[in-house]
Amino acid sequence: MEYSLHCHSTQPVKNKLFVFCIMLSLWVYTMYCCVGYCSTTPTLMMEERRLRPLQKQDQEMFLKSQSRDLLNNESDADSRGDGWEENKGDVGYDDDSGVTGALNGSETKKLPQAIIIGVKKGGTRALLEFLRLHPDVRAVGAEPHFFDRNYEKGLEWYRELMPKTLEGQLTMEKTPSYFVTKEVPGRIHAMSKDTKLIVVVRDPVTRAISDYTQTRSKKPDIPSFESLTFRNITGNVIDTSWSAVQIGMYARHLDQWLQFFPMSQLLFVSGERLISDPAGEMARAQHFLGLRREVTHRHFHFNPAKGFPCLKRPESNGKPHCLGKTKGRTHPNIHPDVIQRLRDFYKPFNKKFYHMTGHDFGWD
Repeated sequence: MEYSLHCHSTQPVKNKLFVFCIMLSLWVYTMYCCVGYCSTTPTLMMEERRLRPLQKQDQEMFLKSQSRDLLNNESDADSRGDGWEENKGDVGYDDDSGVTGALNGSETKKLPQAIIIGVKKGGTRALLEFLRLHPDVRAVGAEPHFFDRNYEKGLEWYRELMPKTLEGQLTMEKTPSYFVTKEVPGRIHAMSKDTKLIVVVRDPVTRAISDYTQTRSKKPDIPSFESLTFRNITGNVIDTSWSAVQIGMYARHLDQWLQFFPMSQLLFVSGERLISDPAGEMARAQHFLGLRREVTHRHFHFNPAKGFPCLKRPESNGKPHCLGKTKGRTHPNIHPDVIQRLRDFYKPFNKKFYHMTGHDFGWD
């Protein structure tokens, strides 16, 4: 009897010890797992932090590749596409969506449906950057010079220079020398007879001086503007072989384009009004390109120090983004008699150009 009672009295103790051992084992196992997890967490977090900048860097490199000068044969900042003080992405619509689409294969590269074909020192860089504010416009930043310098490389080479676009987005490029190169109209027509063409024009006298100023900034030892303008300064004969003078003979160049394209496919933007009324000229450009009016006066801020409109986000109070130091150079002082001779020279060309375009640009 004593033995039986003793056995019954020790059974609950054994059960409690068994339960305690199980609970202790579970607690130790839980602590072990927690310690193991904590030891790996910093590594995972550090790895994640290490990878994030690389992903961002890859995206930035991809964006920059859309605008870099693949030809590497232009020394002018405008030709390279970097004539602005700030990154365009900070002002315009978010390009990250474009990068994501390109990386996952939802975008394709297309030949341009619209091209800014001229003119040099007319305001082509400003117009291109204004258009790039539009969410339905994608444009290569650098000047491809395909139709005048690289045509033998073929359309597939040209297509590869273009940014990737979604369905419904417009692909554009700008190369101002196209307007004055006689082979280009036929070559663009052969690519697509429906291509829309934009020409930014400016007072040809002011344009010539601006052209000379840019050249002199790279080659300070070039002859004076006056000596380059005239074949014989005493004979009052303008040297039309000098490109700075030749480019401003707009009517002569336009004749070549009208052999291939109807006037309805060309838009002439005033370089002067692009400065004084950028929203108005942008309204015309967006209508011509079949775009909804997204870029308005809310996107522009005039900088009196630079003399150019700067770009801004309508919803932001951030710093406006302006044309870079290569724009708005101070022009040299040209003798008034030389300027008047040039005005007299350009007058018949201007008159014909006004008649051809149906628009008086008010240069005379």
